Amino acid sequence: MTGPTDEAIADLITLPGTPLADAVVNLIRPVETPSVFNHSIRSYLFARLVAGRLGLAAGHDYHDDLLFAACAMHDLGVASDGPHSQRFEVEGADRAASFLTDRGVPAADADQVWQAIALHTSPGIAERRGTLCALVREGVALDFGGPLGANHVDAVTDEQADAVHAAYPRLDMIRSLTDAIVAQAAKDPKNAPRYTIPGELLRERETFGRTRLEHTCRSSRWGN
Repeated sequence: MTGPTDEAIADLITLPGTPLADAVVNLIRPVETPSVFNHSIRSYLFARLVAGRLGLAAGHDYHDDLLFAACAMHDLGVASDGPHSQRFEVEGADRAASFLTDRGVPAADADQVWQAIALHTSPGIAERRGTLCALVREGVALDFGGPLGANHVDAVTDEQADAVHAAYPRLDMIRSLTDAIVAQAAKDPKNAPRYTIPGELLRERETFGRTRLEHTCRSSRWGN
């Protein structure tokens, strides 16, 4: 069996390159750790693969700029420059929607991105809120390699995964992202409601020193 061609790899890891996508990258790169930044970009690349597997076409079934914006900014709530005054999913969604409307994105499109980011930790809900929400949820879950309930973990071949990870290395992503979520959650009780992802990660870290997510991901497809 032959692997993907150089052209296929280039297509696989190419970002939209539009003014809006470039602005999003310029927003998140300085305020996220390299690990979280790479996770955000991989989530988009994986979401695009899931879309292809489902027969969904950019420009017809979903707007690629919005998919990139939602995936790339889905962890903006743990950015170093944030107010850190509400749970990270909502804080990130608010910041992303404001960023988009300030750049002339229609309010309805910005609201789609808001929903996709706010619900990306809500399995069973995100999938029922439209194509964008579902793709963002799947892209993010796929980058965890299975423990978040990705329904399409086999949508990515080993060769494709190698190419994505070569371009955007994992850099101990699970620990780095968990550190960021826990640090944000610890700043204010409003950031960590009980039975939410930030709330439970904070409580597990405080009680056990490590979260179940970190433990489970050690045996996931990607391993970290």
